Amino acid sequence: MKILVALLFVLPTIAAAQQPDPALLSAIRAIRAIDNHSHPPALVAAGQNDDEFDALPCDPLEPTNPTMTGRPENPRFIAAWKALFGYKHEDASPAHVRDLLAAKQRIKREQGDSYPAWVLDHLGIESELANREFMGRGLTSPRFRWVPFDDALLFPLDNTNVAAVTPDRKIFFVRERQLLDRYLRTLNKSQLPPSLDDYLSQVVTASLERQRQQGAVAVKFEAAYLRSLDFTRGDQATARRTYARYVTGGVPSDADYTALQDYIFHHIAAEAGRLGLPVHIHTGYGCGGYFALAGANPLLLEPVLNDATLRGTSFVLLHGGAGPFSSAVAPLLMKPNVYTDFSEQTWLLPPRELARTLRYWLEWYPEKVLFGTDLSPGTPQIDWEEIGWQTTSVGRDALALALTGMMDDGEITRARALEIARMVLRGNAAKLYGLGNP
Repeated sequence: MKILVALLFVLPTIAAAQQPDPALLSAIRAIRAIDNHSHPPALVAAGQNDDEFDALPCDPLEPTNPTMTGRPENPRFIAAWKALFGYKHEDASPAHVRDLLAAKQRIKREQGDSYPAWVLDHLGIESELANREFMGRGLTSPRFRWVPFDDALLFPLDNTNVAAVTPDRKIFFVRERQLLDRYLRTLNKSQLPPSLDDYLSQVVTASLERQRQQGAVAVKFEAAYLRSLDFTRGDQATARRTYARYVTGGVPSDADYTALQDYIFHHIAAEAGRLGLPVHIHTGYGCGGYFALAGANPLLLEPVLNDATLRGTSFVLLHGGAGPFSSAVAPLLMKPNVYTDFSEQTWLLPPRELARTLRYWLEWYPEKVLFGTDLSPGTPQIDWEEIGWQTTSVGRDALALALTGMMDDGEITRARALEIARMVLRGNAAKLYGLGNP
């Protein structure tokens, strides 16, 4: 009994004291990564803003507090300033921050249009999948690969009822309508076609094909911000009737509009598979004080992931169900066309907590796990560069911790740990998107 009591006190201490294997961590830090999910800003002229880095940005929403790792006092941000901009101080005093901002502006001027690529070089990222409405200055292939947003295509009718659910959705649906109108203008259309079949062929498929032609490597859905992820195949008759009745005006019932959204989503998923575009879907935690977390559960996607007609489409469960759903993602990876990444978790969680999630996934299907930062614009002091450095370093440290634990427990050899690290950081993404040398 005394030995058992002693172990109850000793084991947690041992677990908490675990450090990554130094050689493994060094090798992981040297791997040129492929970032599966990000929101990099485009370069703009002085006085201009880039508002295309996200179809549904969080800035207009009622403010909510960041988690501990995202707060300015996180020491990793000072480390980022040192690594990126030669910062020589151990604090963030106003005078020192002014020096930082001056150094940042100097480097931006020196690098010009090469500045975004310069940032990736300093983050150890070879190529980054940029989730943006449209690409912009400085975000050129192959360093930046486009992933456009296609939620707007799901909501072609009057969105008054669905927008009224929360204050956040009232803001978001305005942006979705603006994006749909822009897609229509891009296709030289001034209004929606009269029938659902024409809408699917002339707008939805045409938009996907245009995105593919313009360099898209995947398509993105932020649907959990707008509705629950419980998509079905949708009833064709209901969808056609609803579209035809309300395309010129009027507000459909919730049930009818949901059936139409489901039917359009299935069409997009099938067409994306035909075009070789993996479908990215936000899962888990989302910004905003009214975000419906239960509706972002990846298990709600099972009817889609199990649909035999969509087995030609690859699905990536972004953020790995960040929050309460991370463990549910692992068994979903058993499905042959399902992948996940740990973007967002890299700025929600510290390395040790993230390592627990990564280890669980890697003990299931290491070939299905992708690295991601979810970097995005921030403040002048902690902008996308610093967020990218913080999330990249946390991701690498967590991966090293997870693999070290697996090595220590005799689950994998050192050679296999290095192989898995390369798979997660670049190899799996290279194969999924056809980006060359894994």
